[in-house]
Amino acid sequence: MRRNVVLLISDDQGRDVVGAYGNAVIKTPHQDRLAAEGVRFTNAFATVASCSPSRATIFTGMYQHANGQYGLAHATHNQHTFDNVEGLPRLLAKAGYRTAIIGKDHVKPLDVYGFRERIPGAQGNRGVAEMAAKAREIFAAKDERPLFLTIGYSDPHREGRGAERSGRGEWGGFGNDRKYNGVESVKYQPSEVRVPAYLPDQPEVRRELAEYYEAVSRLDQGIGLVMKALRETGQLDNTLVIYLSDNGIPFAGAKTNLYDAGLHLPLIVRSPDQTRRGIVNNAMVSWVDIAPTILNWAGVPVPTGVSGRSFLPILEEENPAGRDTIFGSHTMHEVTMYYPMRAIRTREYKLIWNVAHELEYPHADDLWHSPTWQGILRRKDGRMGRRTVEAYLRRPQYELYDVRRDADEITNLAADPKHGPVLMELRARLRKMMEETKDPWVIMFRDEKSD
Repeated sequence: MRRNVVLLISDDQGRDVVGAYGNAVIKTPHQDRLAAEGVRFTNAFATVASCSPSRATIFTGMYQHANGQYGLAHATHNQHTFDNVEGLPRLLAKAGYRTAIIGKDHVKPLDVYGFRERIPGAQGNRGVAEMAAKAREIFAAKDERPLFLTIGYSDPHREGRGAERSGRGEWGGFGNDRKYNGVESVKYQPSEVRVPAYLPDQPEVRRELAEYYEAVSRLDQGIGLVMKALRETGQLDNTLVIYLSDNGIPFAGAKTNLYDAGLHLPLIVRSPDQTRRGIVNNAMVSWVDIAPTILNWAGVPVPTGVSGRSFLPILEEENPAGRDTIFGSHTMHEVTMYYPMRAIRTREYKLIWNVAHELEYPHADDLWHSPTWQGILRRKDGRMGRRTVEAYLRRPQYELYDVRRDADEITNLAADPKHGPVLMELRARLRKMMEETKDPWVIMFRDEKSD
């Protein structure tokens, strides 16, 4: 049997905008069906909430500080993965796989990643039906090689200034102002969306979220069409399907942050080897685990330097032991947004180390110009949801949160003497990870007398 892999990557889709993850408003029947047929992970985390670094992590099994993709790959940001890294597609191609990508990859240099076929998306990678049709052609091809296909969507990412609907030079459109062939437009009322705890409940926020929901539902139809193509070409029973997002929703407080809103994401896996379906897996897994999992499925050795480990052995377990910690690593988003952070999260606590805490926290260009953030500035709001604007912009060196009792990460316990032992333990574990992965920023620990 051919051991195919289809990797579906959405762009800026948060965990809280999938029906299967508990949002009763959003219409995502195809993601929900995938979860019913496969495994839904409840504790899946990106290592960084920025597009290019996150995708580089997915394709290498290495943190951004280890693979060199410190920030965005495109335009003036121009960040590159180290040329001595071998990406997942390159490793699979060497093992005899047909490797192809439809749509967005957003990593450099191309030869590190080694996709042998690069197929343009459609309508800015939002033409999901046309992209599914291209996938169908690949599934139906008379090619005896096993297949690794990645489909990189632009939904539900924001669009740039050239596509805004307001006419005021704002970002914030979500590609909903045009017709997409073979796709139904699913509309939402601002009054019905769920406003996250890190955003103010204001009219422009609700309007933007309604637009965002529409883009998510368009993406969902694309996923359904890809799954239909797999069934109708007879490839479903040969194919491991992995669906995930690169980072959280494109709003301040989520994307570009190491808070859970930016990192805690949907991960749904459907394996033809499963003996049970509709499983809910509570293991803590990370995007460094994606490449090792796919290599494990393909029977290809995992190269030295990879930090993750395959979750195939625990796929059908609900509460597997030994999966209780993940790490986060961020350097920049855009090249102007240098703000290195490292994090460790267990089931009980999260520690964020803001290496450059003296700086004001920077904004991604699209988030800064969005109606949501401009509304906060215009009103001179003191709060953005439960968090103060000041706390968001001016961060201490350490942020320690009890994520069991404080899921929104509001109360910083780092200065609380009662939590001193927890702080010291997590700092030591974080430093050990940085040393083991040859993180250049570990040198910033040099003045910490307590080490």
